[in-house]
Amino acid sequence: MFQDMTLIKFAVLFANFVLFAALIIALIRMALGPTLPDRVVGLDMISTIIIGIIAAYTILTKEKTFLNPAVVLALISFLGTVSYAKYLEKRGIELKEK
Repeated sequence: MFQDMTLIKFAVLFANFVLFAALIIALIRMALGPTLPDRVVGLDMISTIIIGIIAAYTILTKEKTFLNPAVVLALISFLGTVSYAKYLEKRGIELKEK
């Protein structure tokens, strides 16, 4: 089992283990977050961790085609975060006017 284990494979498997542990912690943070910003940050963290898992899997399999979904997920996550920030900005202006 460990005869064909190179340093790269070991590092990628270790990184995947750490990323999956971080994913579980981020899911707990998102589920228990008392406020909406906590949940949005948790969701953003989950998408970032999933991008890391995709990147590690790409290194392990040496297939570049897996990077396209990672880029798309990063763009969608970025747009979601920016739109939420715009929402908070508008809501803050409305609250100050009242």
